[in-house]
Amino acid sequence: MGSGWSSEEERQPLLGPGPGPAPGAARRSREVAAAALPAAAPGPGRVYGRRWLVLLLFSLLGFAQGLVWNTWGPIQNSACLAYGFSSWDIALLVLWGPIGFLPCFAFMWLLDKRGLRITVLLTSFLMVLGTGLRCIPISDLVLKRRLIHGGQLLNGLAGPTVMNAAPFLSTTWFSADERATATAIASMLSYLGGACAFLVGPLFVPAPNGTSPLLASENSRAHIKDRIETVLYAEFGMVCLIFSATLAYFPPRPPLPPSVAAASQRLSYRRSFCRLLSNVRFLMIALAYAIPLGVFAGWSGVLDLILTPVHVSQVDAGWIGFWSIVGGCVVGIAMARFADFIRGMLKLILLLLFSGATLSSTWFTLTCLNSITHLPLTTELSWFNWCLPGSCLLSLLLILCFRESYDRLYLDVVVSV
Repeated sequence: MGSGWSSEEERQPLLGPGPGPAPGAARRSREVAAAALPAAAPGPGRVYGRRWLVLLLFSLLGFAQGLVWNTWGPIQNSACLAYGFSSWDIALLVLWGPIGFLPCFAFMWLLDKRGLRITVLLTSFLMVLGTGLRCIPISDLVLKRRLIHGGQLLNGLAGPTVMNAAPFLSTTWFSADERATATAIASMLSYLGGACAFLVGPLFVPAPNGTSPLLASENSRAHIKDRIETVLYAEFGMVCLIFSATLAYFPPRPPLPPSVAAASQRLSYRRSFCRLLSNVRFLMIALAYAIPLGVFAGWSGVLDLILTPVHVSQVDAGWIGFWSIVGGCVVGIAMARFADFIRGMLKLILLLLFSGATLSSTWFTLTCLNSITHLPLTTELSWFNWCLPGSCLLSLLLILCFRESYDRLYLDVVVSV
């Protein structure tokens, strides 16, 4: 179903068997992979109920990372008053997230070589350090701002794992008919954390212009600073709990693999990296995922800063950001579950979602330029930006589907041996 929307070339695996070891060695490796699967299992592998606990812990880690990353954007007016931040400081606090992706290949190498447990523990430990730095009680505002910037950088370094390791986790723990759903849940919880920051900040921290519905009469500088520090302490406590839970229980892999793909020997890191960079189709898919994700993440992180000149309050800007991301999370998970049952429709769904995101973003821009277009600025219309994060998630799932096509090809070879 849906094969008319993609060519035969597009349905081929990104990394085929390619040149490799001698035929005898390749055959022996396939036999070993097949023997690793339980003979009594009704399917190609065995799954364990604990996989949902592993997924929950990883998803909570992504949720916390998104929440910490988006702490300052939704309350930028209050943060500027309490700590003396400038607009450039707020933008840099958001930018530490993308900057943290610079060593992403080192984290992916660690994931391939040391497995999930070591990588997740290192990631959660970086988040503990980052959130702890922001909570150090110092009266010197210059040093306090530097500690906050350092904490945001350490939290940004956790981004490569929580954003990129979801397909690896789903392949390691879940069967083929559950991978898209598991990938969507693990990926979308990071977005949901950023969405909750749009609510927690503006509703808990009063705005200096008196537009906050809570504690509007107590919006002095000292009170605003106390409320912000309460939020920082709460986030630090949540991250410590997640780190303790992963330290207590987060196995690197199940006792028996859920599929042949999970049991098979992978290509070397350098070899697979070089082959992927020379694959035009992979680069196109990566760009289709990275460009809209980066634009939307940067835009949403400074949404309050963007909407302040058009007289949108801090709370209203928070609700706009919240619904735009929550809508993307809901649609992304629903579409992923749909993709688990119906193959070949992802390209059509991506085109529809990107088209919707383009139209809604254009309308949002025109309404913000109401001095020129004279269009009413209605916050409800901007909620339809859920198309963009949903389409980013489906781009990631498209890469996963190419991996699954290789899984099915590899399984056919094993069965025929």
